Amino acid sequence: MKQIRIVLVEDHALVRASLRAVVEQFSGMQIVAEAADGREALRLVAEHYPTVVLMDVAMPGLNGLEALIRITKEFPTVRVVMVSVLTDAEIIRHALQSGAAGYVVKDASPNELELAIHTVARGETYLSAQVTETIVTESFHASPAKTTRAKATPHSPLARLTPRQREILQLVTEGHSSKGIAEILNMKVKTVEVHRTQLMNRLNIHDIAGLVRYAVRHKLIVLDK
Repeated sequence: MKQIRIVLVEDHALVRASLRAVVEQFSGMQIVAEAADGREALRLVAEHYPTVVLMDVAMPGLNGLEALIRITKEFPTVRVVMVSVLTDAEIIRHALQSGAAGYVVKDASPNELELAIHTVARGETYLSAQVTETIVTESFHASPAKTTRAKATPHSPLARLTPRQREILQLVTEGHSSKGIAEILNMKVKTVEVHRTQLMNRLNIHDIAGLVRYAVRHKLIVLDK
């Protein structure tokens, strides 16, 4: 059987080490690289082209959901499993719509994680029971009237932002200055300011506190993991 090559993406070093220790016990699998944020994950996926990416959702710099969108677009054969403590229905739905092959809660057993990796490596989808329950419960409580209204509702302003604007929005709400963002993204400060002004105008929010509230509400950043 072909070996399953894995890139592990988790911003907390102790959690990442624990996951590595668990995965290393599984036969037929190899962790080829580790990343602490979404931006580093993109670089390592391009370098190693793994079979599976195990990735957290809430991470600084570039969160897991944004990284997921880019990975599935640029590397369509790479299978991404989100591994998170977050079981919010909106986050799960966003992850699945963005191409996640699996969603596993962090209190899952090692056996479940091994099963999830094998399942997605075969081209199938794996969801923890708690994740499936969340999706089913949300669907059950959604009335026909609510469903109709939801279909008629335009996409949120956040969805209409460009990937670069969402990236800058996250960095702004994490407290980075325009100069700091320019250094992180290898851009000119003036270009960052243009993107920043455009996203503020698009969201009709013109202060940092408002941007933070918006980013948290739409799960672009998570203040409490």
